Amino acid sequence: MTVSTAHLQGLYNDLESELTKAKSEKTYKYEVPLDGRQGGTVHVNGKQVVMLAANNYLGLANHPVVVEAAKKALDKYGYGLASVRFICGTQPLHRQLEEKIAEFLGCEDSILFSSCWAANEGFFNAMLTSDLGQQNYRDMIYSDQLNHASIIDGVRLSRIAAKTTDARAYKHNDLEQLSQWLKEDESKNYRIKIIATDGVFSMEGDTAPLPELVKLARSTGSLLYVDESHSTGALGATGRGTPEHQGVHGQIDVISGTLGKALGGAAGGFISGRKTLVDFLRQKARPYTFSNSVPPSIVAATLAAIELLEKDNSLVQRLHDNTAYFRKEIVAAGFKILDGDHPIVPVMVGEAAIAQDMSAELLGLGVYVRGLWYPVVPKGEARMRVQISAAHTKADLDKALESFAKAGKKLGVI
Repeated sequence: MTVSTAHLQGLYNDLESELTKAKSEKTYKYEVPLDGRQGGTVHVNGKQVVMLAANNYLGLANHPVVVEAAKKALDKYGYGLASVRFICGTQPLHRQLEEKIAEFLGCEDSILFSSCWAANEGFFNAMLTSDLGQQNYRDMIYSDQLNHASIIDGVRLSRIAAKTTDARAYKHNDLEQLSQWLKEDESKNYRIKIIATDGVFSMEGDTAPLPELVKLARSTGSLLYVDESHSTGALGATGRGTPEHQGVHGQIDVISGTLGKALGGAAGGFISGRKTLVDFLRQKARPYTFSNSVPPSIVAATLAAIELLEKDNSLVQRLHDNTAYFRKEIVAAGFKILDGDHPIVPVMVGEAAIAQDMSAELLGLGVYVRGLWYPVVPKGEARMRVQISAAHTKADLDKALESFAKAGKKLGVI
């Protein structure tokens, strides 16, 4: 039986027109199914290809220790809890992981969410829509212009809900502008001032200047909020992220992050900080209060992933070595990349159509990598976002480099 939609045909015609336009302009996002597990190499349509598009930085998405931990948790704790945490959805595993994340990141406590997107939305909404017993107050958020969409949406939603929040988006990593705004706003007596930034910016692969931001936050009475989704596990000598990498481990007020990238690549997110703040979020963060608990298999697998890192940092070191090698050799091949030392390596190609054509060309050559274009990145700055993994062998990287050279020459990029 097909439901009649004649009364909405105009709407569906508009939607179809928009999709057709995206396809003709080569900005339509096609999904390529994988035949099997995530890894340094994957199978697409029966063909083995080098995977350069995953956030699987440490290769833990199919690590036997992580997979075995998930299997055991399924047998012991079941598939899911069918409820939210405060009703009947908390198991000892959840608190063990929250405590383990806090210890790993140098914080007092942590709280789990279904994703880091939910964590970011939950934090800003909880903090900025609660009057905390005060009247006639205003709050202020200073947000980097290149912050992840989840921070941007979290700020937008909290401003809509509270109507007592101001926001200013400072130029990317522009400490001079941020300092000037903080100075200008001293007389406004904001109740809460939050400086929000990504630790690593997902489209650029560069890092926020955390030591300077720590100093600014302390000198101005601001709370420093850092999203470490692309950093935890990937940066720092032991994988503790941008704070460890830049020498300010344990000095960040609030850290948000994901379990879905370096820490196993599945799902789930968290916020770490002072215990008082975390307890407050348990009461007030709507995505936590009204969403099912993170499944026990994911919780157990993440515990195993962190314990692997605590015992041995060889995967982290391999990731750093692979990243340095690829960055050096892709430049030697004639490509322009954005500077940095993160395993996100943006290879610049210019226009959206070239990025999409290059994705297809590289897949045909045995390399899976995706192009990114406007509105994800500025117009004219389309790129291939390469993501290096500890799971890559040198042979994998050499194959990728050879394929990039062939595709780049064919499409006139180099």
